[in-house]
Amino acid sequence: MTSTITPYEDGPLIIRGDFELRTPDGEPIDPGRRTIALCRCGKSAAKPFCDGTHKTFRFRAGTGRDSPTPRTTG
Repeated sequence: MTSTITPYEDGPLIIRGDFELRTPDGEPIDPGRRTIALCRCGKSAAKPFCDGTHKTFRFRAGTGRDSPTPRTTG
């Protein structure tokens, strides 16, 4: 599978390509397309998908990686 995940400033995570989306219990979620927007603000009525509600609440988030630095295994 090849996919890209792009955090949009003050908005959702955009996922493009081949991916699997699952619930915490491992059940598949059908995204219905190869490009989706995932909510980062927590206010979407269509979770886990973005519905644009972040604009109403003036959600703020950057596009780069914040701390902490991701752990590596091995």
